[in-house]
Amino acid sequence: MHNRTFLFLIFLIVVLLSVTEQATADEAINIGSRLELLVDDYLIEKMDDSTELRLHHPVRREVIMKFDRPWEGNACGYFTVIQDGDLYRMYYRGSSMNPAKGKLGWVHPEATCYIESRDGVNWTRPDLGIVEYEGSKKNNIILMSHQLGEGKGHGVSHNFSPFLDKNPDCKPSEKYKALGGCGGGLYALKSPNGVNWSFMSEKPVVTKGAFDSQNLAFWDSLRNCYMEYHRAFREGRDVMLATSKDFLKWSQPEWLEYTPGRTTQLYTNQIEPYYRAPHLYVGFPARYIDGRGWYSQINEKISKASGCRRCGTDYTDTGFISSRDGKTFKVWPEAFVRPGPSPEMWMYGFGYTAWGMVETKPNVPGGPKEISFYISDTGGWFGPGNSMCRYTLRQDGFVSARAPLSGGSLLTKPIVFEGEMLKINFETSAAGSLQVEIQNIDGKPVPGFSLSECPTLFGNSIDHAVRWKGKAELSDLAGKPIRLRFVLKDADLYAFRFGKK
Repeated sequence: MHNRTFLFLIFLIVVLLSVTEQATADEAINIGSRLELLVDDYLIEKMDDSTELRLHHPVRREVIMKFDRPWEGNACGYFTVIQDGDLYRMYYRGSSMNPAKGKLGWVHPEATCYIESRDGVNWTRPDLGIVEYEGSKKNNIILMSHQLGEGKGHGVSHNFSPFLDKNPDCKPSEKYKALGGCGGGLYALKSPNGVNWSFMSEKPVVTKGAFDSQNLAFWDSLRNCYMEYHRAFREGRDVMLATSKDFLKWSQPEWLEYTPGRTTQLYTNQIEPYYRAPHLYVGFPARYIDGRGWYSQINEKISKASGCRRCGTDYTDTGFISSRDGKTFKVWPEAFVRPGPSPEMWMYGFGYTAWGMVETKPNVPGGPKEISFYISDTGGWFGPGNSMCRYTLRQDGFVSARAPLSGGSLLTKPIVFEGEMLKINFETSAAGSLQVEIQNIDGKPVPGFSLSECPTLFGNSIDHAVRWKGKAELSDLAGKPIRLRFVLKDADLYAFRFGKK
């Protein structure tokens, strides 16, 4: 009797363990062969106390353009950058404000302007011959709202935001699309070449919200729809989302959600799918901090001259947010880009990052291409013109898992992958190192892929193949739930992926 009871208990334990293991396997996250960035804890089971996720910051490079033409000026803003093959395009609002006699007044009507580049570093103003300004068409203006006709396209040039449409069903005449508009809502526009534009409808296509900001839309190839993000007010400046199948009929806008919570007002959002991992959205919003107080005599002078107190007491910089569903965003409380040492950077208007990141040549000879961002270099309301500065960051380099030289580790949740080998984006110091262990679902090392069988890795690479005693082949593990354990010493791990040899 006792033997039967004992055998039954053994059988029950085996069944329970099997069920538990199967349940765990079913809960494994299928990452396929996509690139996974460590911008959040979605794939992380645990990190020891010495390991952290750290936000990185782009490096300031050169000023690419001083916007000092008569139709540009000190309120130049809301920039968009598009890379179309080997051509880089930049769109922006040309506008000037005169802070004089206690009033902040417009100097000239707002214009949508255009510059271009072949390398993302050196930019030129083409003479487009499209729009007349003060008796001449020798300029780089593509649109001016006041010349579109009475009641048509109100405020389009205030915040015109184009994109290259990647919808496979996109018509050639609509290769480029854009949203723009201010008081009454957002109008839809189209272009075959990115320069000559026309309206897609007579009325605004999005009307719920407040639109005096840069409002964005793009085609999401994974969700098979257009995504649109625009300004609205909810405890200050915030962002709403709408979707569409045809760019003309949009869903009712919904508020974005934030984790752990929104720490500042968001003046712009600058959200887009990350081009190397389009299942991830990243955003570089202009963070708006109001009522902080005077920073310098310049702030106070401009504020008193213009009659606009917030021009001297409110501040902006660039933040970083990310999302896996397009609606709920992880918000980093720290700034992605801080204002610099010049007093002119400590003003309302600094840190407005252009929408759109692009790849550019490396600043280090022989290195991989980098990501370039373009950021307003000064606040507005003073001087002859605003300026735009280029910043660079390593590919995938927004956030890393980092540990000191004394060591640290990171363990992933159960994952399922496709591919034949593991590649990582990492860097170490000359004394640092990184090792990887592949574990079974129960946390035990897979024979042949233990930590002791992984040679110590050191160096700096965005796509390094991991090997275990000279072996990198992982085909036998593809489709099975595993865990990855990373051990770091004075090292950063930015991203990893499984793929072909």
